[in-house]
Amino acid sequence: MSDWPEIYILRHGQTQWNAEHRIQGGFDSPLTELGRAHARQQGAILAGCDLTGFAAFSSPQGRAFATAGLAVAGKIATIHTDDRLCEIRVGDYEGRVRQDLPGGAEADFTEESALHLYDHAPGGEGFEGLHARCLSFLRDRRGTPMVIVTHGITSRMLRLILTGQGIDALPRVGGGQGVVFHLRDGRQRVLGTV
Repeated sequence: MSDWPEIYILRHGQTQWNAEHRIQGGFDSPLTELGRAHARQQGAILAGCDLTGFAAFSSPQGRAFATAGLAVAGKIATIHTDDRLCEIRVGDYEGRVRQDLPGGAEADFTEESALHLYDHAPGGEGFEGLHARCLSFLRDRRGTPMVIVTHGITSRMLRLILTGQGIDALPRVGGGQGVVFHLRDGRQRVLGTV
C-alpha cells in the first residue's frame, strides 16, 4: 500500500522537435497538430474521471502548459506551474538530433533506446538529479490528489517514485503521448492506448 495520493500523469503532446527526433530538455518547440490531438485525447480520457478535489500542476515549459490547457482546462479551475516538473536538463545535447550524438546512431526512434543520452549528457542534470527534483515536488504535495502535465523523462521518473521502483527501472516504466497514467496505491494503469 502506497502513502502517495491518487495522481494522473500526462506527457505533453507531440512537438515539432519530437517529430524530428531532436532532444528538447530545457528548450521548447510548439505542439504539432498531432500533439494537439494527443492533448484533446487526454482531455477526453480525463472527462471520464472523477477529479473532485484534485489540483492540477504543469511544467511551465510551453509544450506542457499548452497540453494542460487543452487536456485539463474546464475540468480543474486552476493549472499551477512548478519548475520541478520541467524536463530533464541535458546540457550540451539540448536542441541536437539524437542520431548525431555519441551513441545516438545505435538508437532507434523509440524513447527507450535513447535513455542513456539523457542520463549522460555533458553538462546535464542526470537521472539522480531529476529523481531528487521529482521527489521534492511529490513530498511537497503529499496528500494532494493531482493531475500532473509534464514531459517524457520527467513523467517516467515521477511514476517510478510513485510505484516504489528504482532508477534502473526507467526503461521498463513505459512512455507514450496521448495517454493518461493513473497512479493509485503504488500501481500504474495506462488509460488510453499507446
